[in-house]
Amino acid sequence: MTRAELLADDPLWLILMKAVVLMLVGPILTVVLIVGERKIVGRMQNRPGPNRVGPFGMLQSIADAIKLPFKEQVIPDTADRKVYFLAPVIAVVPALIGLAAIPFGPEVSIFGERTVLQLVELPVSVLLVLAGASVGVYGIVLAGWASGSPYPLLGGMRSAAQVISYEIAMGLAIIGVALYAQSLATGDIVEAQASGWYFYLLLPSFVIYLISMVGETNRAPFDLPEAESELVGGFHTEYSSMKFAMFFLAEYTNMVIVSAFATTLFLGGWMFPFVGLDSPLNQGWWPVLWFFAKMAVLLFGFIWLRGTLPRFRYDQFMKLGWKVLVPAGLVWLVLIALVRAIRNDGNVSTGQILVIGGIAIVVVVLLTLLIPEKRVEDDDSVPITGGGHPVPPLDLKVPETTPRSKALKAKAKSAKRTAALASTKEGSDGDL
Repeated sequence: MTRAELLADDPLWLILMKAVVLMLVGPILTVVLIVGERKIVGRMQNRPGPNRVGPFGMLQSIADAIKLPFKEQVIPDTADRKVYFLAPVIAVVPALIGLAAIPFGPEVSIFGERTVLQLVELPVSVLLVLAGASVGVYGIVLAGWASGSPYPLLGGMRSAAQVISYEIAMGLAIIGVALYAQSLATGDIVEAQASGWYFYLLLPSFVIYLISMVGETNRAPFDLPEAESELVGGFHTEYSSMKFAMFFLAEYTNMVIVSAFATTLFLGGWMFPFVGLDSPLNQGWWPVLWFFAKMAVLLFGFIWLRGTLPRFRYDQFMKLGWKVLVPAGLVWLVLIALVRAIRNDGNVSTGQILVIGGIAIVVVVLLTLLIPEKRVEDDDSVPITGGGHPVPPLDLKVPETTPRSKALKAKAKSAKRTAALASTKEGSDGDL
């Protein structure tokens, strides 16, 4: 039986069990990730991190989860209350739905019932995961708008532009995988990697996806919708208590989803490296361990980036998306389609394709070296700084006094003169 047939044959109790487990994966991993991130970044920055609550501070996230619901809720007077309350829910729910189409393992037996470790298998499961990861941006945009404050609104607008830009690049990377696997079903994509993982067969797609998934989840160095150096706290500035915690839950759950998705698309899913599907390492419950180990490596990458790279400027960030990732994704997609068409013809071997590709790369490099450098023409215009303001002339003389200082001195003299006249008058009155 195929994966879809096994899932269609699942009894109701097994479907409910899988749904409950998937609903718990996001919150449980969020608790673990918050403590892990604080400890790892603390280690990178030569400080201890949380070390008070529980052994080695491991219960700090549980303490925060207990504390946040009991904190006071502060709601701005200018907020649209209905949308204000709805926005965190919109951010969290789609993030949890995306895990439904991720295959965590092969066929197993649960209480005597044959099934696969996946909730749903659709012909377009890839689009379901992508949609679940992207719909959450509506929660961020609505949170920024409903707060009735300028800084959250700017953060929400940034998030909309950011997700649109990087989702295009992410989609182009996914199309390359779909062309190679000839399917949009996540289970079929994992099985298609039995002869080779796509992270090295489709290395440019993998790199584009890794960069795009960081921009998609609003994580540093791409955390511009919540940049505290510019926007106080960004889209969640006016949120507190449990609603603030829900945005954190959505962020970390989205990290889990895009990491699980990258594992499925490029890292062989639940398969152990260098062995076939018939190996004991790829049977039973062992593949679940391999899947979460690969996902942990990608999640560590998120933390590593946050601890080492500074935040991008917004113009740099958008330029990277529109002028680098999207054109590179389009060119790479055309090359994939060309290679697939040549290979399907059957008259060209893999070695010949590599030789032709190498020659093409050398020709492109040589052409770029032949392009003359752009000559900068000298002009007599006033140089400007990065902010667009003219540079003061070198012979600038700063006046010793200003109109305001003159006025203040005149006022002080007038006050002294008035005081002197008053004292003189008092003296003359005393003599009389």
